[in-house]
Amino acid sequence: MPNKHFCQGPTCHEKTTQDRFLKSRGVVRGRYAYLPLSHQSEYYGRGKYFCSTGCEYAWLDYHMESIEQGRPIEFIRHRRESQGYAKVKNDESRWGPEYSIERVDNGQLIE
Repeated sequence: MPNKHFCQGPTCHEKTTQDRFLKSRGVVRGRYAYLPLSHQSEYYGRGKYFCSTGCEYAWLDYHMESIEQGRPIEFIRHRRESQGYAKVKNDESRWGPEYSIERVDNGQLIE
């Protein structure tokens, strides 16, 4: 078990980046939080729960009504995944990276 929490961001596991993509299973996973549990800092204590400030703000936007109403918010204790992704080679005429991570259908053939 790592000494970090999983990122609490509501859409962290849906963002298609190279570090979140697991090629062997074709899934996009959420990241670990930015800071380890043992880190003692008054400056950025929220880094123990989120991988970036973008995920932090998305979580706050998503849960603001529950916070205002005083309702409990579930703490994520497992790594969330989004299924059905593959690394696809881009067209040579297209500008940008050689490969991209895209959502695929079950009937679509993957090279």
